[in-house]
Amino acid sequence: MTEEELQQLVEAVSLEWFERPFRHTAVFNRRLRTTGGRYFLRTHNLEFNYRQYEAYGIETLTAIIKHELCHYHLHIEGKGYKHRDRDFKVLSSHVGAPRYCEALPEHHYSYEYHCVHCGQVYLRKRMIDLSRYSCGKCRGKLQLTRKV
Repeated sequence: MTEEELQQLVEAVSLEWFERPFRHTAVFNRRLRTTGGRYFLRTHNLEFNYRQYEAYGIETLTAIIKHELCHYHLHIEGKGYKHRDRDFKVLSSHVGAPRYCEALPEHHYSYEYHCVHCGQVYLRKRMIDLSRYSCGKCRGKLQLTRKV
């Protein structure tokens, strides 16, 4: 999805669900990691996490757009736009906007260890010293299963 398509999608969602136009800029920010999107109070622009779109598709992106548009429209109207405000909770439940976005899947593990006694599996990015560490579940000995 290009940024022009994102802009058109945000404008369409705003008109369909909020019956008000979106008159600012919506862009992807590929550096976002822990959030699905952001609303900027000073510029009224929106940023969205491209990795959320890649991982979960257009439905999840649309849900995140609804959430950020709740912040946008409430702030423009001078109402409570923060997560804790009643106005925000009422509007987000009315349009079906989620409170949080789904966590991104992590596939960056290089090492897989398993416990010899109970079979518990541990995924790690870094190699661990098997003489120093043991299973957190049963204190059994760990063994390297695979190295990617």
